[in-house]
Amino acid sequence: MSERLNLYDFAPDRLRSELSGIVSPPFRIKQIEEWMYVRGVDTFEAMTNLPKETRAALAQRFTIEFPEVVEITPPAPDGSRKYLFKLSDGNRIESVYMPMGERTSVCLSSQAGCAVGCTFCVTGFFGAGRNLTPSEILGQFFTIQREHAVAPEQMNIVFMGMGEPLLNLDNVVQSLEVFYRTIAPKRITLSTSGIIPGIEALAALDRRPNLAVSINAPDRPRREEIMPITAKYPLDGLMAVLRRFPLEKGRDITIEYVLLAGYNDSREDAAVLARLIRGLDAKVNAIPLNEDENLPAWMKRPSEEAIDDFVEALVRNGVQVTVRRSKGRAIAAACGQLRGKNQPLPRKSLVRYAAEPAVKRESPSHRRAGERRR
Repeated sequence: MSERLNLYDFAPDRLRSELSGIVSPPFRIKQIEEWMYVRGVDTFEAMTNLPKETRAALAQRFTIEFPEVVEITPPAPDGSRKYLFKLSDGNRIESVYMPMGERTSVCLSSQAGCAVGCTFCVTGFFGAGRNLTPSEILGQFFTIQREHAVAPEQMNIVFMGMGEPLLNLDNVVQSLEVFYRTIAPKRITLSTSGIIPGIEALAALDRRPNLAVSINAPDRPRREEIMPITAKYPLDGLMAVLRRFPLEKGRDITIEYVLLAGYNDSREDAAVLARLIRGLDAKVNAIPLNEDENLPAWMKRPSEEAIDDFVEALVRNGVQVTVRRSKGRAIAAACGQLRGKNQPLPRKSLVRYAAEPAVKRESPSHRRAGERRR
């Protein structure tokens, strides 16, 4: 017997087409869609309003399985928990459950690994990996939602886990269409390192999630040094695309900025960043580095004083800013950290990022590590 196909990997139109030959009357197909896209079940036996013979016929031809949960961290003080999933080919991916008062956010991965290779991200050490299928993306969300019994209207989704979503655009967009059944686009955020063709494709969609873009340095040389792929998508071209990106009323682009002590966290850096995004409907999310033993030794989290100085400088320059200070630090919630604790990192990756950055040493506009200007 040939390998069973996962119905969650089918776009809705194909799902209906595949089911039409074995499921009748037609309203049964709508019931199946309800069980999958709204309730997120992972067995046909859970579809209790279908006849037993229909469930048996479905199970013979198809599957609706999700990735296997292999580890869940104990709750952090803020309630966050990290999930490590094992895929059918042995790859491992991560997701994060983050309760936030009346709302709950789930951070999803889009790839098993990442080709972008940001030097401050543990995921990059594992290499490109592969794209996740829709069933692997949807499975992360529905598994966590079911375990914590959170109503869809209370959910936010962020594609900020492992991988670059815009390098897996087709499968991510297909997953978004399922999420939109119960979660408004404004409650979903997609984070990208700045893949210009992907942003342009996202802009052309009828319904779009919120867009978050990793900038991480206010000038091209430093940004390309810590984010090598951005040499292909330079900063000036990225900013031009962002200025054309269609935004619904009340929505902004989020500028993500990982703060590295002594590298990109000075008041001068904040002022340059403010000039870079001036005129753009945007807010800055300042993210102090989540330190990890697998990262280069020079990469450190700034002091609280340095973080406050950076934020104050942005505010004085008219920039709306939030700070992601501590959520998830106790559960290794930065991308790749839990996988990095469970799976040895490739030696070549550790060697690749061992040296201190040239720009850090040579940039005349940047203060030295530890120096504080008031």
